[in-house]
Amino acid sequence: MVNKEFTHLSNKGVKMVEVGNKADVKRTATAKGKINLQSVTIDMIKNDEMKKGNVLTTAQIAAIGAVKSTHHVIPLCHPLKITGVDVDFNVEDNFIETEVTVRCTGKTGVEMEALTGVSVALLTVWDMVKSVEKDENGHYPSTSIYDIVVSEKRKE
Repeated sequence: MVNKEFTHLSNKGVKMVEVGNKADVKRTATAKGKINLQSVTIDMIKNDEMKKGNVLTTAQIAAIGAVKSTHHVIPLCHPLKITGVDVDFNVEDNFIETEVTVRCTGKTGVEMEALTGVSVALLTVWDMVKSVEKDENGHYPSTSIYDIVVSEKRKE
């Protein structure tokens, strides 16, 4: 017998939670994350010297696309009418911090969308710089993605 306290399980298996009776509310979520990079890579990004193109603009586009597609990659997420996405970067000497803020007016929150946006932005940065981050053995000794968190969530 299935534990009735699980919101996504029933005696018939998995289900998407019903949110149709909830009121539409303006919702915002912000997520952050970081990627460690070598300082030479950071300099190349700042000077727009990466062979694949502008790293941060490409990561912004990827993050926005990921936010809009979250329900396709996270099982049981509701498709949402996103009303806005901001993707910002803080570039330091040996890391880049990405912040994604997602807004919608709907029946459920946008935390997963913000987290997905941050994750894809950071993965895109990695993809754009991997040729210069790789060592002679094909490894990435200083490259890591970390501290991906929801930093703010609000309803109005």
